[in-house]
Amino acid sequence: MILDALSSAGHYTSLHRSFASAFAFLRTLDPSTLEPGKEVIDGDHVFASVSLGPGKPEADALLEAHRSYIDVQYVVRGTERMGWRHRNECTHVSIPYDHAKDIEFLADAPATWVTVHPGSFVIFFPSDAHAPMVSEDTILKVVVKIRV
Repeated sequence: MILDALSSAGHYTSLHRSFASAFAFLRTLDPSTLEPGKEVIDGDHVFASVSLGPGKPEADALLEAHRSYIDVQYVVRGTERMGWRHRNECTHVSIPYDHAKDIEFLADAPATWVTVHPGSFVIFFPSDAHAPMVSEDTILKVVVKIRV
């Protein structure tokens, strides 16, 4: 897991060949015109999902994990807390892995929580189980999915 401000994203472009295009896309966003939906950046290799919705209480947050994609979760508006636990430490599957949706849900508790402010992003690799959308705010965020 990596947490940083979008202004520092250049530090991470060497970690994956598609990070540069993902961060370039995020830098072009105009929050006043963002609409929920999917944006294709590079076919099924890199795409983004824009979402707008209410946060949920910590007690309702389930850890999720992916196998085929890295998440770059960028908070545009609102303040979000995200739970984290290493996937190898998770032992309680709540909803088994769905290959078509590249997601599984885990009933384990997060080992730690981070607060993500507008203008910041979190990178979750397949080894990072994460519980997003914990907030009392309405969250506007963009999740860029990058094929491993």
